[in-house]
Amino acid sequence: MNIFYEEDGGFKVGSVLADNTTSLQVESASGKRSKIKSANVMLRFSQPGLSEFLAQAEAIAAEIDVGFLWETCPPEEFSFDALALEYFGHAPSPAEAAGTLIRLHGAPMYFYKKGKGHYKAAPPDALKAALASAEKKRLQAEQQARYVEQLCVFTLPPEFAEQLKQILYKPDRNTIEVKALEAACAATHLSPAHLLQRCGALPSTQDFHLQRFLCESFPKGTGFPEIAPVSCPELPLGAVNAFSIDDATTTEIDDAFSLEKLDNGNWRVGIHIAVPALGVEPGAPVDAIAAQRLSTVYMPGDKITMLPEPVVQAFTLSADQVCPALSLYLEVAADSLEILGSESRLERLHVAANLRHDTLEPLFNEDTIAAARNDYAYAEELLLLWRFACKLEAMRGKSADNSVQQVDYNFHVENDHVTITQRKRGSPIDKVVAELMILVNSTWGKLLADHDVAGIYRTQNNGKVKMSTVAAPHQGLGVAQYMWSSSPLRRYVDMVNQRQIISVLRGETPAYARNDATLFAILRDFDVAYTLYNDFQRQMERYWCLRWLGQEKVAHSGATVLRENLVRFDNIPLVQRIPSMPELLPNTRVTLEIGSADLIDLNLDCRFVSIQEAQTV
Repeated sequence: MNIFYEEDGGFKVGSVLADNTTSLQVESASGKRSKIKSANVMLRFSQPGLSEFLAQAEAIAAEIDVGFLWETCPPEEFSFDALALEYFGHAPSPAEAAGTLIRLHGAPMYFYKKGKGHYKAAPPDALKAALASAEKKRLQAEQQARYVEQLCVFTLPPEFAEQLKQILYKPDRNTIEVKALEAACAATHLSPAHLLQRCGALPSTQDFHLQRFLCESFPKGTGFPEIAPVSCPELPLGAVNAFSIDDATTTEIDDAFSLEKLDNGNWRVGIHIAVPALGVEPGAPVDAIAAQRLSTVYMPGDKITMLPEPVVQAFTLSADQVCPALSLYLEVAADSLEILGSESRLERLHVAANLRHDTLEPLFNEDTIAAARNDYAYAEELLLLWRFACKLEAMRGKSADNSVQQVDYNFHVENDHVTITQRKRGSPIDKVVAELMILVNSTWGKLLADHDVAGIYRTQNNGKVKMSTVAAPHQGLGVAQYMWSSSPLRRYVDMVNQRQIISVLRGETPAYARNDATLFAILRDFDVAYTLYNDFQRQMERYWCLRWLGQEKVAHSGATVLRENLVRFDNIPLVQRIPSMPELLPNTRVTLEIGSADLIDLNLDCRFVSIQEAQTV
C-alpha cells in the first residue's frame, strides 16, 4: 500500500512498511524511511508506482484552471476529494484527487486552508484585491529587473533622476529602485555612489559630499524663512574708534578692539563683541532658527550661516558703522602692562576699520616688530596690544619660546580651482586676537560664576575637554574658567552666554536659571552639531587636498611620519596611512609616490619611495 501525505507544507509519497494506527512507518522512492502521523495521510493507493503517481498528480494539477475551479466550488467549507468529484464529474482516481489537492494548496489567494485537506473559497472582493496585489508585484518585479539590467550597463533609469537624493542619502530598502540598485551593486561589485557615478548621475563629486551633509543636517534646505526686522534698544555711545582683525572672507565680524591713553598715563584696552542677543529674544522666530542650526558651518569656498543675513548685517561690526556692542574695558599699567581693573558695559561704538589678514600680515609680523616698524595704519595700537598679549600669555603660564610651531591652512576655491595657502600659527596677529579672546571669555565666565548665574563653559581636566554648566578650570589654556561668548554671530552657545552676561550687567533675571533643562538641552545639541559640522569641514578639506594633488599633477610628495604608518603631507593639511611604509620613527621625513584618488570615498593610493632623513623628537 502506498500513501500520499502532507509534510512540512508540501506533499510526498511513500510505501507503508508498518501501520501503527496513529502513525505509519513509510519508505520513499529513494529508500529513505521515516515516521509520519496518520492524520497527515491524504490518500492511499496501490497503483501507479510512487514516482509515476507524483508526476501524474502534478501534471493533472497543472492542467486545472484555478479560476474555473474557484467558480465551481461551493461557498461553504469543502474537502478536496468532494471538489474533485464535482470538477471531474466522476469518482476521481487517486492521481486526479491528488492533483486537485495540489492545485488547491498552490492557490492560497483563491482558497483558504481550513484544515487537513479542507478549504474555503476566497470571497470575490478579497480575491480581486489579492489578484490586483499580485499583478502589481509582478509588474514591479519586471520593472526592478529592467532597472537592474540598465544599471549593470551603467545607464541611469529615467525614474531614478527625481529620487536620486533619496536613493543615495536616505535609501528606503522597500522601494524597487533601492532593491534594484543593491542588486546591481552586487553584480558590478561597486558601491551605490560609484555605480551611480558610472551612470553619469554624479557629475560633481563635491556636490555629492555637500548634498549628503545637507540631507542629514539641513533636510529642509539652507535657506531662511521670511523674518521680521530685528531691532536693538537705544544704547549710550562710546567714545572709542574700534578696529577688527579677521580673515578676508569673514562677514560675521564678532569682535573688535580699541586702545585709549588715560589721563593717569595708563592704557584702556577695549574688547568689543557684537551683541545679537539684544535683538534676538529667546523663543523668537530668529532664535528658533539659531537654536536649530547652532553654529555657522564652514567648508572650503563656502559657508552656511547660523543667522539670516539681515540679522548678521544688523549686528556685525562693519567698518564705518556705529554698532551695538558688549564691551570689556581693561585699565592696563603703562609700564608693566598689568591689569589694574576692568568694566563691562553695553554701548554703541564706531568701528573705524576692518583689518584683514592678507593685507595686515605683511605689515604686522615678527620681522616688522623686531625692526620697530610703525609706518602703517593702527601700528601703535597693534604693537601695544601685541606686548599686552605676550603679557597675558605669560600670565597663563604659557611660553612662546617653548610652543610648537604649527601651521594653519587656508583654502580658496574659485571656479572649481583650489588654492591652499599656509599661515604660521602664533603669528603676532594670531597672538593678539587669541589672547584677548581668551581674556574676555575667561573674564565673563568669572562674572557669571561670581553672580551665581548659569552659563555654558568649556573645561579641560587631564587632557579631556568637555562642555559644562559649572565653571571649572581649563588646564590647556591655563585659566580658572573659560566660556564661549565672543562669537555670538557664529555660535549659539555664545549668544546664550551673552544673554546671561547682559542680565548680570542690567541686574535682571537671567534668561536661563541654574539647572534649567533648556540650558542642558542647548549644551547637548550644540556639542553634537558642532562635532558634526567640524567633521564635515575636515572631510571637505581632505576632498580639496585630493583635488589639489590632481590639479597640480603632483607625482611625488614629501611627508613627515606621525606614528606607525601615518604621515602628514608637505604643503597641504592631508594625513594618510601608507601601508607599504616600513616602521619608522616619528618625525622621519619620507618621499611618497602619489597614485590615483577616489573622490567619493576620499581615499588616496600612495606608495612609500624612500627616507629623506630620519630624526627623533
